Amino acid sequence: MDTTVHSAGIAEIHHVPMSVIKRPIPSVLDEQKVASLMETIKHEESEAEEVPPIDLLWITGSEGGDYYFSFGGCHRFEAYKRLQRETIKAKLVRSTLGDLYHYMGSSAPKYLA
Repeated sequence: MDTTVHSAGIAEIHHVPMSVIKRPIPSVLDEQKVASLMETIKHEESEAEEVPPIDLLWITGSEGGDYYFSFGGCHRFEAYKRLQRETIKAKLVRSTLGDLYHYMGSSAPKYLA
């Protein structure tokens, strides 16, 4: 399955730099799952075929900055990170600060530039 309730209507897949993705909630990882994903990613002819993209909440700040938040796909994210990949496949889910508040509660930022 390569869609979620958030990204079911989104077909476009982007290669997003790992360095711009914020993961505000610490991951609880199954090390065997991460290792399996790493092997799959390493041996793929074409990454687009094997490992589905992660969903990113994409928020445009009040001054035009782009912010990317990830709450799912922790095993995929960690596998790409450990393999020192520059980018990860993602579907961008257009979101707002209000949406972010639903995930983070009062820990959500009040302002994004």
